[in-house]
Amino acid sequence: MSAAEVHRLAGRLADGREIVYFGEDGIPSPAPDLRDLPPRTSGSEMRFDPLLREWVVIAAHRQGRTHLPSDDECPLCPSSGERRTEVPASSYDVVVFENRFPSLVADDGRILEPVGEPEHTRRTGAGRCEVVVFGPDHGASFADLSPRRARTVVEAWVDRTRALSALPGVEQVFCFENRGAETGVTLHHPHGQIYAFPFVPPRTERVLDSAAAHRERTGGDLFADVLRAEQEAGIRVVARSEHWTAFVPAAARWPVEVHLYPHRPVPDLPGLTGAERDDFAHLYLDVLRRMDALFGAPLPYVSAWHQAPVRRGRDLLRLRLELFSVRRAPGKLKYLAGTESGMGVFVNDIVPEDAARRLRESSV
Repeated sequence: MSAAEVHRLAGRLADGREIVYFGEDGIPSPAPDLRDLPPRTSGSEMRFDPLLREWVVIAAHRQGRTHLPSDDECPLCPSSGERRTEVPASSYDVVVFENRFPSLVADDGRILEPVGEPEHTRRTGAGRCEVVVFGPDHGASFADLSPRRARTVVEAWVDRTRALSALPGVEQVFCFENRGAETGVTLHHPHGQIYAFPFVPPRTERVLDSAAAHRERTGGDLFADVLRAEQEAGIRVVARSEHWTAFVPAAARWPVEVHLYPHRPVPDLPGLTGAERDDFAHLYLDVLRRMDALFGAPLPYVSAWHQAPVRRGRDLLRLRLELFSVRRAPGKLKYLAGTESGMGVFVNDIVPEDAARRLRESSV
C-alpha cells in the first residue's frame, strides 16, 4: 500500500480543535460536530528544575479528563444517532484530533508570574497534544489490525510529524501508545497520542550527548554500531525483515523490551520510504503478537517513537521504536521501586537473552 492510496480529510470539532481523517478507500464527508462544548482549557504551564535541568509540565486541568468510561460512553467510538463522540463520523479508518484535555496547549510560551522559584522560568506550556485512533472497533488493539490498517496508522504518524514539526516553537514530535490499565490508560479504545514539545526532552538530550561522544571517539554512528552488534550477535534478535530489525537491547531495563531499528539511517518518520513503511507495518504486528503470546494474555505496554529533534542533532539521532512492558510474569508487574524511582538505576528481573529467546519461540 503506497502513501498515495491513503486519503486525507481535515475538519474542525465544535470547539475549534482540528480533526484529520485518514481513509484507505476514500473518506465520506463526516457529519458536523453538533455538540455544545465549553471553550478549550489553557491552564498548562512549565517550570524548570534547576537540579536536573529539565522542564516539568504542570497541567492541573487534566484532573477532570474522562477516566475509564463504560463502553457505551467511549468518546473515541464513531458517533451514532444522538450519541455524539469526539469523532463526528459514523465510521472511519484512522482519525487524529487535538486532545480535549491537553498537557500542552497552543500558546506562545509566554512568561508567567514567578512563584518564588530559584530561577524565574515559569511559563505557559506551549505545544500541542493529539489523539490517534487506530480504528472504530472498541474491543480491538493494535495487534488486531490488518497490515493495511497498520500501514494507514504509519501514514497518519508521518503526516502529523510533518505538520507538527512545522509549527512555531516545536522542538520535537513524540508519537506513542500506552496500552492497558497497568500503564495508566484512561480510555480502553485502541489509540495512541502525539506530543509536540516546545523543548527537547531530557532523554533525547542525553542520547544526543551519547551519539556525539561516540562519533568523536570512534568516528562512527552510534545507532548503526548498536544495530550491527545486535545483528552479528543474533542472540537478542526477535525478528528481522528486509528493512527492519527487532531486538531486545543488551541492557534492557524492562522485563519485556524490544527495539525496532530501520536498517537505513533516517532521522524521523517522514524520512522512511514507502517500502520501509510497508515493511514496518508487517514486522511491528508480528512483534506485538509475539508479546501477547508470551504470557497467554494481552500484554500492557508502552510503544514510543524516538525521532530526531526538529532543528538540531538530525545528523546524530536515528529513528527507532522502543517497546516495553511492565509485566514480568503472569499476574506479576514490575513496579518502579526505590532504586528506579529515586535514583534512576533499573534492576531487571529477566535476562535480556532469555526474554529474546522466549519472544522468538512465542507462537503468533
